[in-house]
Amino acid sequence: MKIKIINKSRHALPHYETIASAGMDLRASLTEARTLKPLQRTIVGTGLFIELPIGFEAQVRPRSGLAAKKGITVLNAPGTIDADYRGEIGVILVNLSNEEFIVQNGERIAQLVIGKHERIEWEQVEILTDTERGEGGFGSTGTK
Repeated sequence: MKIKIINKSRHALPHYETIASAGMDLRASLTEARTLKPLQRTIVGTGLFIELPIGFEAQVRPRSGLAAKKGITVLNAPGTIDADYRGEIGVILVNLSNEEFIVQNGERIAQLVIGKHERIEWEQVEILTDTERGEGGFGSTGTK
């Protein structure tokens, strides 16, 4: 499948690192480095603009290495890009560490996953079908 993309960054297009990769790394497109203080958040542009077909979405997800090593993650993970959005892909980064983090131009800050999605119609009813789980909520499916 081909997706239309405009690249206004100075970096190569996102690409899959391996044959089994689900996501492609997104890079910061900055004119100067940006410092994120502990618990601070910011939107970092990527310089990328995409045109998804209807029935598809793009999800912006954290990079596990950046989260594990530096405490930097995507605040609204996953961030959803709808098929009718034509603006720049931005990444809401948050610093959950106790140290400042400097976002450099070209740094891999998130990953992008493209996927199909369904649209539904609600059917309002008075009763739902019973299941073994029933109304068991958070943690109710674990071993007893």
